[in-house]
Amino acid sequence: MFDLSGKVACVTGASSGLGQVMANALVANGARVVGVARRKAALQTWSDSQSGKTAFVTSDLGEISDYGELATAVSEPFGNPDILINAAGINLRQSADEVTQEGWQSTLNLNLTVPFFLAQALVPSMRRKKWGRIVNVASLQTYRAFANGIAYGASKAGIAQLTRAMAEAWSQHGIVANAVAPGFFKTELTGPVFANADLAEHHARQTCIGRNGESEDIAGPVVFLCSDAAGYVTGQVLPVDGGYTAK
Repeated sequence: MFDLSGKVACVTGASSGLGQVMANALVANGARVVGVARRKAALQTWSDSQSGKTAFVTSDLGEISDYGELATAVSEPFGNPDILINAAGINLRQSADEVTQEGWQSTLNLNLTVPFFLAQALVPSMRRKKWGRIVNVASLQTYRAFANGIAYGASKAGIAQLTRAMAEAWSQHGIVANAVAPGFFKTELTGPVFANADLAEHHARQTCIGRNGESEDIAGPVVFLCSDAAGYVTGQVLPVDGGYTAK
């Protein structure tokens, strides 16, 4: 039910952080994975560690204008992707008074615009197969506000509605769209949080479980959403946060 053998996945943000964790989880369950990110050296190191089951495309997604060209590139190594995970993201951590138009646009572009248009470019091949999985990455800020997160929070609230709209548009063709909403995991994006031990412990105390997330905590939920097991699950946002949003 959770076997991904024969499936091809495209994972953005695969050069580091949760994007790479998600990519590795798919590989471990049989998928071949094409990682997309802007840092070639990091992608190469990751791909070299996966025994020929991965490939990569170097792309600055924040600057992309031709999604059809990107869709062609990610389809070259293994064929058209059956699975898309939109894990690339940015959080500038600016206060409401500091946000600039440039920062606002770059945040919404990478976090919200890119996931839609990349999915739009890959959906036709999924539709022909009558099978597809789209997993977006939401956030605790999909549900609540945090300091210095107004642009990021707006983009992640948008991800929830984007996921529902994708489900409405494409699920009738066998393409289900869902999102995971991670709590606090130690990644480059959350570096400023974990650099402050007191702050990291504060967030751990906000969970029901009593700790922040570990990389393996995200693997199972993502594999589920990418597998046949999730064939009747669509338009949903799954918090993977240790119960942070339950308190």
